Amino acid sequence: MNSFAGPVAGAAPITADKAPMIDPFGRAVTYLRVSVTDRCDFRCTYCMAENMTFLPKKDLLTLEELNRLCSAFISKGVRKIRLTGGEPLVRKNIMFLVRELGQHVKAGALDELTLTTNGSQLAKYADELYDSGVRRINVSLDTLNPEKFKAITRWGDFHKVMEGIDAAQKAGLKIKLNAVALKDFNEFEIADMLRFAHGRGMDMTVIETMPMGEIDEDRTDQYLPLSKLRADLEEHFTLTEIPYKTGGPARYVEVEETGGRLGFITPMTHNFCESCNRVRLTCTGTLYMCLGQNDAADLRTALRASENDDYLSAAIDEAITRKPKGHDFIIDRTHKRPAVARHMSVTGG
Repeated sequence: MNSFAGPVAGAAPITADKAPMIDPFGRAVTYLRVSVTDRCDFRCTYCMAENMTFLPKKDLLTLEELNRLCSAFISKGVRKIRLTGGEPLVRKNIMFLVRELGQHVKAGALDELTLTTNGSQLAKYADELYDSGVRRINVSLDTLNPEKFKAITRWGDFHKVMEGIDAAQKAGLKIKLNAVALKDFNEFEIADMLRFAHGRGMDMTVIETMPMGEIDEDRTDQYLPLSKLRADLEEHFTLTEIPYKTGGPARYVEVEETGGRLGFITPMTHNFCESCNRVRLTCTGTLYMCLGQNDAADLRTALRASENDDYLSAAIDEAITRKPKGHDFIIDRTHKRPAVARHMSVTGG
């Protein structure tokens, strides 16, 4: 990890502007994903081990520091921020950050503030999320079977998630369901999940499992190529490619029989790097320029070096110059170890 120790002697002050940050491959970086905590109230088997060691609280940036970092990225052309975790809504006082960032949406400086959640806390926070400027959320849900839900999440309560989805829709939030496709677990449920989602006016996205962090399972036993899943779905549905985009990596189809949209996120079989506009910030102030690479920049040092944002702005600029062209995820019997050691909960996917 590279850290930014301070300004170069004699360097002119950095002044932030609204021009987008451009990486070495000509891609504008306009989307920031922020993992506000590595903690979660679930222990999904494909994401983390059951007995996890989480970061000590003293290592986390304060919510005020996260707000300052996000604001620096907004001043440098970021137009979309997604809050992730772990589970973002278990972070104490998280709504302070949501409200602060929501002010940028209301002022027109940010196009969208959204979050990805497991749904467990939505009944509590849905109305406040909407009032703060959030209009769209992703809810991670891998099965509609309560017993299987308990098995895959270990600690989750399916009925609590359903109550959260109800509350979110009542509050006016648009929901997209995210399901990780897992061989021999939910591959034959996806059609029913699709009907459920579209029947309630929700989009749905299916995601290939990614080799990140040591878990208790063998990922070769879990891995289901979405090419196979799509072929199976096409026996029941008519899928038509559409140009719809949400700013993320999903490729969408319209499902003729339901009238809804289905997205495919395929980091393994067809990676989405050529159009990547994203960087990922962790709750410790570490910036990952690529989900599937280990190179990172320490923004906490620059953040705390001065109350002036010039150092921080220069550190962000330097990090963007190191954004790689893409990742190289592999899952097979000869690559048992994860592609990167950190768990998904560190960077939020």
